[in-house]
Amino acid sequence: MDELEAGKQKFLGLVRDIDAAVQVVIPVTPSNSMFLISLTKGANRKFITVPEDDMLDLPNEADILTKVTKVVRDAVAAL
Repeated sequence: MDELEAGKQKFLGLVRDIDAAVQVVIPVTPSNSMFLISLTKGANRKFITVPEDDMLDLPNEADILTKVTKVVRDAVAAL
């Protein structure tokens, strides 16, 4: 598994831990070094952006994990 795939899997696990009912769509490739990620719960949808470097470092960097976790928690709370 390459670094990007590992980061995507870590992100999916993070969202699942916060709220298992949230559906996630992560693009295959980033646009302008950013991933525009869709979070959907019921009829509500929220988009968040995650830098490509953060996605790559997500499995190994605790500070990146903390930062992305806060963004995801805030987005899920808004759904």
